Amino acid sequence: MVLVHYLSIIIEIIVAVMGLRLFLNKKTFGLGIFVTFGIYVVYDLVKLSSINFNTDLLYLIFFIASVSALLTVIQLSKTKK
Repeated sequence: MVLVHYLSIIIEIIVAVMGLRLFLNKKTFGLGIFVTFGIYVVYDLVKLSSINFNTDLLYLIFFIASVSALLTVIQLSKTKK
């Protein structure tokens, strides 16, 4: 299962980079994707490693990612087709 975790992190990195590219191409929702998946990468790397990290801070960071995803979805739902 560790292999699946590493593959997941690689996919999260790809999505974060794609979000950043969208943002740089004037798609503002790309920033939300970048922030969300960038935080997921950090969160997963900390959980996977033996780094001693403040658990409360880690949960706060994950919460910020969740809020970022929510705001991005709201923004996307308001865009005209």
